[in-house]
Amino acid sequence: MNRISIKLAAYFFITVLIMETSLIFYLHQNIIHARIDEEYTRLLANGSNHRDVLEDNYSDMTLKHIALMETNGEREVVITDGQEIIASSSDENNSIIKQYSSLIRDLDLDEDRILVSDWKESAYIISAHPYKVDSTHSGYVVMFQSTRSIERLVSKQNLHFGLAGGASVIALFIIYAALSKFLTRPLIRMKEATEKLSKGEFDVSLPFVGNDELGELSGSIQKLASDLERLKTERNEFLASIAHELSTPLTYLIGYSKVAMRQEVDEKERRHFLAIIAEESDRMKDLVKNLLDLAKMDETTFTVSKESFWVRPFFEDLHRLVGPSYKLKKLSLDLLCDEDFQIQADPLRLEQIVLNLLDNASKYSEEDTTVTLNVYKKEGKTVISVTDVGIGIPPEDIEFIFEKLYRVEKSRSRTSGGSGIGLAIVKELVEAHGGRIQVESSLGKGSTFTVII
Repeated sequence: MNRISIKLAAYFFITVLIMETSLIFYLHQNIIHARIDEEYTRLLANGSNHRDVLEDNYSDMTLKHIALMETNGEREVVITDGQEIIASSSDENNSIIKQYSSLIRDLDLDEDRILVSDWKESAYIISAHPYKVDSTHSGYVVMFQSTRSIERLVSKQNLHFGLAGGASVIALFIIYAALSKFLTRPLIRMKEATEKLSKGEFDVSLPFVGNDELGELSGSIQKLASDLERLKTERNEFLASIAHELSTPLTYLIGYSKVAMRQEVDEKERRHFLAIIAEESDRMKDLVKNLLDLAKMDETTFTVSKESFWVRPFFEDLHRLVGPSYKLKKLSLDLLCDEDFQIQADPLRLEQIVLNLLDNASKYSEEDTTVTLNVYKKEGKTVISVTDVGIGIPPEDIEFIFEKLYRVEKSRSRTSGGSGIGLAIVKELVEAHGGRIQVESSLGKGSTFTVII
């Protein structure tokens, strides 16, 4: 019972069998009772007709005709005249009269009645119909209906219900086969696909199984495989990128440290080498800091301590901080903040957001272009936008740029290639403030990142 198809078939079979058995039993009993009630009604009707004829036309000829009508059939009739006299009978051998003599002679009825109704134990169902012609002629018309016809009827009904039950069982097995084909086979394929995924084999292909829940599950597994394949590729690229980013400053640190320690190097060159060492140390520090921030993102340990502060002084300080680095790259940075208003945010985290966006803009901007930092209030929200005139972002990459480890520029160039961490950190920090970030970009014309808090 380990296969889902067997379990499904067993549960389905048992459930339907119980329902079908209950329904068949209910229908069987009701149909049988209805048909037996029809026999009782017919017997009473025949007896009443004989009694009415007898009361209207009592004579020896009428008695003989009534007896003759019930001869050699499923019914027998006995007509009494007084308590001891048998006036007429269709029973030529008197076997019925002998068998039921006490019942016939002890009748005391005022209306038509079924005397014997147990068709299972008795050979006849019996009804009695009192009549009275005058003071000298009165008695009972006693009808005997053979139970053989009822037994044949019940046997026929049992046969029909048995055939229906057997056909239902066959239908259940056909349904099981169909379910096994259309339901369990896709599930088995999905199970095999997930086993491949657990082994690191992401090249799986599942057939289309419809637009129902199974189809949605199949699509989800297929999407999971594609996402895992992409994450695996991005992870390898990211690790290669980090190894390259770390190895380059380490090479400089080791190389220039050894050169700076030489005795023959003059003081001016030594200071130049030490400056390079300091610059590469800062680069390593920033990279390690971004990696730590990425780790915090995975552990959901970002903390945001909001406070109120004025936006203009805050962004003017950032402009002064970043301006020199922009000039070194032959870029201009314009700050647009016409209105001074207060913002409720974490100043350290907000600074991290803006610096990451400005650093991203400087990496992908052409020389002698302008990056615009615009801050304003709209509908009670603070809007911060960073616009560059750079290389832009391909449309197919826009939906992925905020994902961890994703890099639009796949090269690991020190001038343009990033580590794929900065924008992911920005998105997490913005959402930690309860805000959102969006991007508009045109390939070859530049990009605008907009933060709304």
